[in-house]
Amino acid sequence: MFRPKIPTMPQPTGHITPPAIVQPTAVIPSTQPPPPAPAPAPARPTVQLTPGTALALVGGGTAVVLVIGAVLVSLLLAVAITAASLAVCALVIRSILASDTRS
Repeated sequence: MFRPKIPTMPQPTGHITPPAIVQPTAVIPSTQPPPPAPAPAPARPTVQLTPGTALALVGGGTAVVLVIGAVLVSLLLAVAITAASLAVCALVIRSILASDTRS
């Protein structure tokens, strides 16, 4: 089941033709003129940054940075709270086990 099955190539049957012989031909340069150059693409309109759009871009970027920062800080805070609660649980369990062995 886990062993690969290698296909076997059957023996060729029938008439085998030898490869065809290709005769080289001479290259004759043409005297036609080169094709005309393509027309230039129409110019795209440039984006105009007005003070209002620049202010909107700065405000949007600031909002994105603040949201990402808040998410990362909240994740870090969640990890810190979990670690502190695990440490407290470990101390309580250690204290309970130590008091059982003394009495």
